[in-house]
Amino acid sequence: MSYETIRFELDGPVATITLNRPEVLNAMGGGMTRELLDAANRANDDSDVRAIIITGEGRGFCSGADISRGTGSFQESRTDAAIRPDGTIDYEHPEVIEGSGIFVERFFTLDKPVIAAINGPCAGLGASLPLTMDIRLASETAHFNFLFARRGMLPECASTWFLPRLVGVSKALEWCYTGRRVGMDEAREAGLVNAVYPADELMPAAKALAMEIAQNSAPVSVTLLRHMMWRGLGLDHPLKAHKVESWGAWHRSRGPDSGEGVKSFFEKRAPDFPMRVPADMPDFFPWWDDSAIWQRRS
Repeated sequence: MSYETIRFELDGPVATITLNRPEVLNAMGGGMTRELLDAANRANDDSDVRAIIITGEGRGFCSGADISRGTGSFQESRTDAAIRPDGTIDYEHPEVIEGSGIFVERFFTLDKPVIAAINGPCAGLGASLPLTMDIRLASETAHFNFLFARRGMLPECASTWFLPRLVGVSKALEWCYTGRRVGMDEAREAGLVNAVYPADELMPAAKALAMEIAQNSAPVSVTLLRHMMWRGLGLDHPLKAHKVESWGAWHRSRGPDSGEGVKSFFEKRAPDFPMRVPADMPDFFPWWDDSAIWQRRS
């Protein structure tokens, strides 16, 4: 697939996806949704890719949904298909389901670590999108605006799930109630971003972090860790997390990766882990959709 609204670049084991509509601060439109998802799938399916970076071109990360159509921007794509003949609303109708859920589903289920390199302002959907990613690094020129209520709308991209888990419910509500600008000092203090850099140092820092993961950590371990951490947020007891850890430790300890990890340590060299994703994932993966597994191993 050729891209018109993004760039996709490979640098060894690191894939970089750049939102590339700088004339509108990379607002989500013009086919960007389709292209971003295609690039994410492409990186995820490439066994040589160990980490993904997502950033924006120009002075903004993403200004949110494209509202260039003015006051009709939020209504134009909606029809009355979800309204039943008696006037009630079918809230399960596809027409009702907000479109950004496609990002949640894709980024939440990725098998590769995702680093958001937030190079500039992000607002609305543009502020919600990086919440679905694993690590957020930001430029000093960046800021967040969760301004849904200021537009008479509500949060999207499951930000009501992600944001309280990242910064706490009180801070999340404050930011969403007011829709005010959140600077990088406040974002870092609240835990929304991991680190803040001068603008010209952001991408080198993101690439260095991605390469550190790619060169030193076993791909199968990284994939398992990503799902164990994110999906563990929904578990109702810590022993369920311990159970998955036990399954993983059993399989990892009996594969060649663990031997290479120890050997490379004693030989004082970078490891060369032989196991790959998805070919060498353990047989219990994915575990979260199989209730029989929980019952069988409970």
